Amino acid sequence: MARAESNEFKNGTLAPDFNLLNTIDDKQVSLQDAKGEKGTVIMFICNHCPFVIHVNAQLVKMANEYQQKGINFIAISANDIENYPQDAPNFMKQLAEEEKYPFPYLYDETQDVAKAYDAACTPDFYVFDADLKTVYHGQLDDSRPGNGKLVTGFDMRNSLDNLLMNKLPIDNQKPSIGCGIKWK
Repeated sequence: MARAESNEFKNGTLAPDFNLLNTIDDKQVSLQDAKGEKGTVIMFICNHCPFVIHVNAQLVKMANEYQQKGINFIAISANDIENYPQDAPNFMKQLAEEEKYPFPYLYDETQDVAKAYDAACTPDFYVFDADLKTVYHGQLDDSRPGNGKLVTGFDMRNSLDNLLMNKLPIDNQKPSIGCGIKWK
């Protein structure tokens, strides 16, 4: 499996706006509609990536926990479905139902949103404050498929807890590592 690292996305950068199809209910969802009162996590994921499959349960657990605290989660898939049909919207909906995603799973058909965020890999995580300014862009934790480390969400949890306690963003933001986004 090819590994890609997330690109730099400076703290304080305003979240690029979007309006995308939520594959779960076939309704359009905008960033303004889906953002959280205290913060927002935007994650670029897909169905087939082993790195995403490895962390899916933790993403659901974290979203269920932090959404109760005012931080909403939004998942976006931007992969080319012509060459990766398993990432098509109908399969996105199926996976979201199987995994019990408590967040919208949006399809970026044009890949314009992924480009606006300079997303590079799946998973690629962004944390924004209440004003939609970046406070974290990095890995979920140190766990990767096959490295024997437990999936805890440590790095992102740290970032979310700092945000909720009005602390400065964490200094050590390690890039996320995963499969490269499948560009058209």
